Amino acid sequence: MAATDTTAANELLAVRAAELYYEENKTQDEIGAILRVTRWKVGRLLQQARDRGIIRIEIVHPRARRLSLERELTASFGLRDAIVVPGPPDDRELQARVAEAAADFLVSVRPIPRLLGVSWGRTLHQVAECLPEGWSTGVNVVQINGGVSLSKRPGTAASTAVMIAQKAGGEATLLPTPAILERLETKRAIEGDRTVSGVVQRARGAAAYLYSAGVADTSSVHVDSGYLTPDDMRSLVEKGAVGDVIGRYITAEGTIADPELDARTLGLGLDELRDSPMSILVIGGEAKHPVAHAIVQHGLCSVLVTDEHTARSLLDAAPDSTTSGEDPS
Repeated sequence: MAATDTTAANELLAVRAAELYYEENKTQDEIGAILRVTRWKVGRLLQQARDRGIIRIEIVHPRARRLSLERELTASFGLRDAIVVPGPPDDRELQARVAEAAADFLVSVRPIPRLLGVSWGRTLHQVAECLPEGWSTGVNVVQINGGVSLSKRPGTAASTAVMIAQKAGGEATLLPTPAILERLETKRAIEGDRTVSGVVQRARGAAAYLYSAGVADTSSVHVDSGYLTPDDMRSLVEKGAVGDVIGRYITAEGTIADPELDARTLGLGLDELRDSPMSILVIGGEAKHPVAHAIVQHGLCSVLVTDEHTARSLLDAAPDSTTSGEDPS
C-alpha cells in the first residue's frame, strides 16, 4: 500500500511540475523551490510526465511533420522515404500543406534528379506553384502521360511541367497527346509517331517520377477534362476501380480495372513506376484513401508525401499494424 501511495504521489508531483513548466513558464530552479525538490528531481519528473503520456508535445506549424508516422510507414511498406504533414480540418488547406511538403522534398532530395518525369493534375500544379525559383539547377522535366484536353482550368500537363522545369533552370519535354484516345487504332498510330515515341522513351529514362492520384468518381480530372463521361466513371467503379494512377484506373488489388480503356491510355505504365529508382506519390484527403491504399500496398511508389489521417489509415490496414491512436511527434 505504501508503494502505491508513493507512486501516486510521484505522479501528482509530475503533473504539477509539468503544469508549472509548460503552462506557467517556470524554470526548473523555480519549480524546485515551489515543490521543495532539487532541480535534478524536477528534470526527472518532467521526463516521467512525458514517458507516461501526462503531457504531449505537438508542433503545429503548417510545415511540421509527423516523424513517428513517417518511420512506421517506411518500415511497414518498405518505402524509401515518407513525409507526413498534420491534417487540418479544412480540405483545401490540407491539399496546400501536402503540396508544399512535396515541394520541400524535391528541394532537399539528393542526388538531384537531373531528369524528372511528371504527371499532371490539380495536386501537381499546386506542387509546381509551391516550388521556389531556383529550387535546383539544370533539372529537365519530361511529361510521363498525355494531357491535352479542352479544360481551361490551371493544372494542365504542359503548364505544370514547364513551371517545374523553368524554376530549376531546365527545359520541359512535353507529350503533346491526349491522355485517353477514343479508338485503339488511333492510340497505336499516335504512339508510333517518332516524336511521341521519343518522348515516351525519354520518360522511361527519368531518374525520378512525381505524380499524384485521382479518385474514381465524377469529380475526377478526367471527367472535367472531357476524357471520360459520368457514365464511363460509373462503369469503372462497377469494375472495381478505386482511382487512377498516371491516367490508369486501378483496383484495390493494384491491377488494371478496365484493360480495354487502359489499352487506349497513352504514356508510361504501372511497371515503370514499380521499377523506378524513385517514384514520388503526392496524395492527401479522405476521398483518396482507397487509391492511396492500392498504390502503397502494391509497390507503386517508393516515396510517399501525405497527411497524417491518410498515413494512419494506411497503417491501420498494414499487416501486423502497431500504430497507436496518438502520434507524439
